[in-house]
Amino acid sequence: MTGQKTSRLRSKSPTQILAMVLVGGGLLIFGVVALLVLPESNKPEAAAKVPAVVPQAVRFQAPALKLNDLGGKEVSLSDYLGKVILVNNWATWCPPCQAEMPTLEAYYQDHRSQDFVLVGIEAGEPANEVTGFVEKYALSFPIWLDPGNEALKGFYNSALPNSYLVGKDGNVVLGWTGPISRDSLERFVTPLLEN
Repeated sequence: MTGQKTSRLRSKSPTQILAMVLVGGGLLIFGVVALLVLPESNKPEAAAKVPAVVPQAVRFQAPALKLNDLGGKEVSLSDYLGKVILVNNWATWCPPCQAEMPTLEAYYQDHRSQDFVLVGIEAGEPANEVTGFVEKYALSFPIWLDPGNEALKGFYNSALPNSYLVGKDGNVVLGWTGPISRDSLERFVTPLLEN
């Protein structure tokens, strides 16, 4: 049994192993924070309204990424200049990434007519695996492939999932590390769409 586990670990690239370690560490931190926050809520409804992750205010120019979408077309964040963009960096093997996908899809469906686009950037898996994931979760927002993890480098964050809000001027204004709740999206993204 141990030999099988060892051979599976050897078949993973160093990037995949590092990413798994980072996701595990992020989940551990998230669990500790949840234990500290949730006991203060006496009602289950109150706990459900606590955002999964609170974003941090940031201010930097969005990276000049040139990646390919699932159809093989070269795409860039500058293609959406003039819109509010939520960039979500994720991976098919990442449990918190999987958990937030229905929330992201529902939010995108509700707000895409408001000069808003959600761009999902998958960190490193081959197109066929990503396509299967997109079909399983019925995702309709743009999905980009990032075999070299350029987005993780460009946003200075290798933990997954992570998300960044890019304003209409191309500047990144908010960053999340960890899964985003609907409450957090409504509280921090929707006001920018209503201006």
